[in-house]
Amino acid sequence: MAITDKIYVKNHRQLSSQLDTNIPKGAFKGATLDILFNGGENLDKLDETTRERVLDFAQDFMDCGCDNAPYCGHPERKFISYLLELRAQGLSPSAIVDVMGDDYMVYAYEGDVLSFLDDGVRTLEAMEELARVDDNEEMRQRAKRSKEELSG
Repeated sequence: MAITDKIYVKNHRQLSSQLDTNIPKGAFKGATLDILFNGGENLDKLDETTRERVLDFAQDFMDCGCDNAPYCGHPERKFISYLLELRAQGLSPSAIVDVMGDDYMVYAYEGDVLSFLDDGVRTLEAMEELARVDDNEEMRQRAKRSKEELSG
């Protein structure tokens, strides 16, 4: 299961109430993406702070211009890049959860973020070893640097 399947909307019941519609708890579920992508007058029902966070989320992760947007995979990939950037800044899984909540009113469980980061480190270790076997020193060094950055 991808990390984006484990990203949840904070206060989703309150948002559902304000929008007069049921929205899933998952931030990257189809109905949630539809509401965010189509926005419009529905978002005017939200209080100002919530509306700003929702619009920031939509702008930062859903603005790709694809014909299939928001179902093209770009929102999920952009969010994964966002998580990796937070880790590259030296943030712990707990801090990452706090920042994503502050930035976009979404959350994940700390253990899920830790598992995601650990999976990334294991993948980079495998890449490093494959590059070594293939005698590709440049790729081995890139994988090694990325692994060190991700593992903190």
